[in-house]
Amino acid sequence: MRHIRLIIFIIFYSLTAVAQQKPYYTQYILNNYILNPALSGIENYTDVKISHRNQWSGLDGAPVTTYLSVHTPFGQNPDAENNTATSFGKRGNNVRGQRVNDDNTTGSPHHGAGLIVSNDKTGYINRFSLYGTYAYHKPLSPTTTLSAGIQLGFNSLNIDRSKITLFDPNDPGINPNNADLVKFSPEIGAGLWLYSKDFFVGTSVLNIVPGKIKFADSGRGTFFAPHFFSSAGYRFWLSDDFTVTPSVNIQFVSPTPMQIHANVKLQYQDIAWIGASYRLTDQLGGFAAMAGFNISNTFNIGYAYDVSTNARLRGYTGNTHEVIIGFLLNNKYGDLCPRNVW
Repeated sequence: MRHIRLIIFIIFYSLTAVAQQKPYYTQYILNNYILNPALSGIENYTDVKISHRNQWSGLDGAPVTTYLSVHTPFGQNPDAENNTATSFGKRGNNVRGQRVNDDNTTGSPHHGAGLIVSNDKTGYINRFSLYGTYAYHKPLSPTTTLSAGIQLGFNSLNIDRSKITLFDPNDPGINPNNADLVKFSPEIGAGLWLYSKDFFVGTSVLNIVPGKIKFADSGRGTFFAPHFFSSAGYRFWLSDDFTVTPSVNIQFVSPTPMQIHANVKLQYQDIAWIGASYRLTDQLGGFAAMAGFNISNTFNIGYAYDVSTNARLRGYTGNTHEVIIGFLLNNKYGDLCPRNVW
């Protein structure tokens, strides 16, 4: 009975997270765009990311999140593109070297646009999301740029009733007349991002307009609340080849507890990196180890392995795996990874 109660608690908590919160992203440092539309078009190339996260791999019906994100710049000044905070120096230099980094300046004002497609599934609940984004990047000084972005799209929440066994088949909480229940809701988001060659700080709010989705006439429903995100990071030079970047991401959605994600990333030139992360929250806190490689100037990959700090949960849920694959399209300057600090 004690084990059954624990499993019921886990399922209930995960369903609440799917209904009210954005999915967890351990490797947010590799793609802050997924949480802030102000990063649209921040690089000199079209940035494509594909990610798959299998949370609590030992539990049937545990959260599984997959997303595709694409964003690209436009309206840039070609004469400035090769010397911006998001581009690399001339070939033959150590593109991750401190001297080359110190010579970088911001580029001209430009625009960015992108698209995010994601699917988050937990048990019999599936949430599909589609968003378009736009941002404008304005240099504030020779080394610092401020961008502002907006996100527009929709969520589709689906309940597969065929996977639900109820004590009362006529329970009004689930409409008994439909095998699959689908509801749509609009979503609006906005964000700001201040960045230079050695730091970034940003804030965003997603699902600005709250709403409620009901699957029956009983008055019960799922309430979608605004989600607030704040991120910051700074790159320190250990040598001409090694950098370390500590960062933090704070997430809040009422009425759930605030989540604090602390991250540190050690990188060797533009070739490989390792990192560690700690998520501070209530029952869902944990540690993560991460590693990644830039295979070429068109392809990179990162992997994270999460372990819960809650011993009771860890004994039943297993651990979490997350993979993110990146593609750099129209990469005319041969960048191997972002020039920004992540």
